[in-house]
Amino acid sequence: MRGGLYLAVVLDLFSRQVIGWSMQSRIDRELVLNALLMAVWRRQPKQEVLVHSDQGSQFSSDDWQDFLKAHRLVPSMSRSGNCHDNAVAESFFQLLKRERVKRKTYHDREEARRDIFDYIEMFYNPKRRHGSANGLSPVEFEKQYFQRLKSV
Repeated sequence: MRGGLYLAVVLDLFSRQVIGWSMQSRIDRELVLNALLMAVWRRQPKQEVLVHSDQGSQFSSDDWQDFLKAHRLVPSMSRSGNCHDNAVAESFFQLLKRERVKRKTYHDREEARRDIFDYIEMFYNPKRRHGSANGLSPVEFEKQYFQRLKSV
């Protein structure tokens, strides 16, 4: 495959579910805004939500800041040189590479895009078990949590 394909994800720290994602050939503010837009569309938050990111320039753009304010999202940024701030995201990308991407040779970006979509939406969210989620997939973990809330 010529050129790269960049992936931005928005992870729910509670369940580890990928709730927003975007892929394109460049890293820019559009890439991250599209991922955040998907997350907001899926979750439709009623209250303020903390959005954590690293210190990339796309996260300090006026468009990013305006989007956060318009949707009552509170920005949080990693400290310089502290890799532990993004441990959950780093773990997701490590799993994606180990379980899917390193096993494949993609002929073009579209093939890679389809395969990464499949990994996120057909495997990682509904099936991939997590120790932090009592051995459940992110979707199942959330489902059981909300069922318990209803029964209280």
